[in-house]
Amino acid sequence: MTLDNGTTTSPGPSAGAARRPGYAGTLAAASAAVFVAQLANALPASLNGLFQQDLGTHGSQLTWITASFMIAVVVFEFTFGVLGDLFGRRKLIASGAALVVAGSIVSAVSPTVHWLWVGAALNGLGAGAMFPGSLTMIADVARSALERARAIALWSGFLSAGAALSPLIGGAFAKVGSWRGSFLVLVALAFVSMVLSLALATESKAAEGRRLDVPGQITFAIGLILVLYAAVEGPEKGWGAPDIVGAFAVGAGFLIAFLLIERRAESPILNLSLFKDRAFAVGSVVAVIGMIAFLGACFATSMWLGPVQHQDPLRVALPFLLLQGPAFVLIPVVSRLLHRVSPNWLLTSGFSLMAVGSFLCARLDVTDRSLTPFVVPTLLIGIGFALAVSSITAVALNSVPGRLAGMASATTNMLRDLGFALGPVVVGAVALSHAGETFASKLAGADLPPDQLGAATEIGRAAGPIAVNSLPPDAPGAAAQGIALDALGSGFGLAYTVCGVAAAVAAAVTVIGMAGIRAPRTLDTEHTEHTAEQGSSDRPQAPTTAPAQ
Repeated sequence: MTLDNGTTTSPGPSAGAARRPGYAGTLAAASAAVFVAQLANALPASLNGLFQQDLGTHGSQLTWITASFMIAVVVFEFTFGVLGDLFGRRKLIASGAALVVAGSIVSAVSPTVHWLWVGAALNGLGAGAMFPGSLTMIADVARSALERARAIALWSGFLSAGAALSPLIGGAFAKVGSWRGSFLVLVALAFVSMVLSLALATESKAAEGRRLDVPGQITFAIGLILVLYAAVEGPEKGWGAPDIVGAFAVGAGFLIAFLLIERRAESPILNLSLFKDRAFAVGSVVAVIGMIAFLGACFATSMWLGPVQHQDPLRVALPFLLLQGPAFVLIPVVSRLLHRVSPNWLLTSGFSLMAVGSFLCARLDVTDRSLTPFVVPTLLIGIGFALAVSSITAVALNSVPGRLAGMASATTNMLRDLGFALGPVVVGAVALSHAGETFASKLAGADLPPDQLGAATEIGRAAGPIAVNSLPPDAPGAAAQGIALDALGSGFGLAYTVCGVAAAVAAAVTVIGMAGIRAPRTLDTEHTEHTAEQGSSDRPQAPTTAPAQ
């Protein structure tokens, strides 16, 4: 096989085969890319409280900072995968890094929260290019399933390291200067990633038979954006508001049109025939549900400690070390488990731990500012995520023939990232809706001076209890802060419960849905058989997208 740089490699899947040229450099560039991409994703988590103070944001505006990033990733990652196959994955990663540079600059100089949304969306576009391109490069230079599994585990570990360290970076800069400085650090790291990709990574393409699905991309983008818009704005505008109902209806119509288009497309971005395989279908369902639980719990934690309790950003960062750190620390363990234990059992165990941790979080006291009660719950969620994150991809790849591995990985990754996008939206909708209702109910019977009661009522109607909770002590309406704090604690406690239920449902669906399914063949077996089918000059199709974040 001849690569674009002229290097010739010999085929063969055996575990003892020599690594393809550029393996170390490609792995280093890919790891740096996902570290930066996930750093851009997780950085705002520890800064929500500061965004609220400096930019005067309220509940749904904070949700949009996270949602803007993930929507950009989910909407365009299929298309980015095709672009990487057509024009080169190394170029795709470098372009993504350039977008992160631009998005981080916009975020650093944002005068209003609306510019933060723009910066987050640009960062999401960049990350959406870096995630699929980086793993595809790794898969292309790996020569065996074991080597690929180790590379995926390392990839996932650096991704989680970015998520774990980003709140520390944000908190440190907020402590010594401004939260804006943390985005400038991201600018520098993204530039370094771009240079590493161009200098070290081996270029690869797979243009044969690949083309853009423009109608599918357009309908999917419009439908998903409208539905998520309605879900984010619904708690504050009211679920019966005309624009909310209209967005849900029109968005659902576009998503139905998307499915109809994909059934007849010559080169679909979503191959619906994959869902005929029960193991793949079950894995896809739990990918969405389980990741709603994980990122929902992460978002609830950032909101609980930030805009609700107004904790120091460095203190906000500490629980995220436990939420995201295990996936990095447990790289050697997960790598071995993926090769020796059925991913179905790893999925079930991971989701179960996430459920227990979320239910424990739901019992936290919002008036207790100590971080000690967070230790056990967040550690359980983090370990559960570490077990589940790579197992989802393993289930997808083991469920389909080798020739469909790329599409299977792409589909599972999109559905998993859809869960990531929905997590903050679901948590925000549940928490803010319940908190708003609780606040209004308790405020009506509160014994407050008329001027304080009137001001708190108006502010609560306009921006919710999270705005009342953040009023200066001498401001009109500040006398209702205690009521607002209790209402927010109740709201986010319910949100944690929803995350726990989602994780428990994912575990149950895995056990029940996978019952009776024969243990899937290992990637080594599939790799060998597919090579035999295609001839010794071909390599089995590599995964085109990355495992979960």
